[in-house]
Amino acid sequence: MAHIVSVVNQKGGVGKTTTALNLAAFLAEAGKFVLVVDLDPQANATSGLGINHQELSAGTYEALIGKHRIRDLIHKTSHEGLKILPATQALAGAAVELVTVEDREHFLRKALLEVKGDFDYIFIDNPPSLGIITVNGLVASDSVLIPVQAEYFALEGLGQLMGTVQLIRENIKPELNVMGAVITMYDSRTRLSKEVLEELYRYFPDKIFRSVIPRSVRLAEAPSFGKTILGYDPASKAAKAYQRLAREFLLRENEWL
Repeated sequence: MAHIVSVVNQKGGVGKTTTALNLAAFLAEAGKFVLVVDLDPQANATSGLGINHQELSAGTYEALIGKHRIRDLIHKTSHEGLKILPATQALAGAAVELVTVEDREHFLRKALLEVKGDFDYIFIDNPPSLGIITVNGLVASDSVLIPVQAEYFALEGLGQLMGTVQLIRENIKPELNVMGAVITMYDSRTRLSKEVLEELYRYFPDKIFRSVIPRSVRLAEAPSFGKTILGYDPASKAAKAYQRLAREFLLRENEWL
């Protein structure tokens, strides 16, 4: 059964989608079967893997409400072993529609049961908020991965995010595990990046991934071509960083088993 990981941070622009896509791509490159679930109405993960979400008739929203079988909505990508459940604009209305629905926190968890045995890993790219859509992502997951930009403002809200995770543990899913934080957009030349890294080590003493993702123009360019950094520039420093992150991810996974 797949290990389901929610990639989440309620602050936008911290490398959340970039981390979900590139970690998934390098795990697929390592021979794993991986699914990315685009749970963000902005559909950046969908377009980042080369799919035009505006041309899709159905996606994550239809899976959530049970209108379509999730297996029928999954698309292949340019990476062998990597597939995606795309988002469409319809997902934007789901937050409002689900507010009064009974058992609304479990829609995604139930939908994923159909394909949980088909993959080694399922990465959920959550929207930059802590609303009902993100709660669905967290309840469906086994673990939480938090990308954090190496800037002070990115530290704000971590307490709120951890509070939400704790509430879900206490009331819905006690086994939800915080896998840790990944430092993104790191610039080793600046004192600020180093200070933020030190602060995060204090915040998550045993849960910071040692693989740090550097600030990179090539990494920023890749999604505009519908590619991961592995497909766009596999020799770049950013690609090497995500490759190291994938290896570290697998090592931590083995420690838990």
